[in-house]
Amino acid sequence: MSNDGFVKVCALADIPEEGALGVEVDDTPVALVRSEGQVYAINDICSHAEVNLSEGEVEDGTIECWLHGSCFDLRSGKPINPPATRPVPTYAVKIDGDDVLVSLAEKNS
Repeated sequence: MSNDGFVKVCALADIPEEGALGVEVDDTPVALVRSEGQVYAINDICSHAEVNLSEGEVEDGTIECWLHGSCFDLRSGKPINPPATRPVPTYAVKIDGDDVLVSLAEKNS
């Protein structure tokens, strides 16, 4: 890990446009999501059913849990619709050239 708390997790090209890539950062499952030209990092486990969010659909700054359909805001981690009622953690992202770096210090709780 670098001295500013960010760690390189993948190449930018590894994250599909309007899609997600599941990775582990220090044993924490993280979904790297590209939506509307931005890259977001959100905990990869749905707060409702404990399945990988990175396997869900990405649209308009949200990611949808594939199991029950809850959508989460990529900026805040807050659920937009039921059945999920609890947010998931979001993390800071930096793009350094072609590299994607993530800090596990939570942006939002």
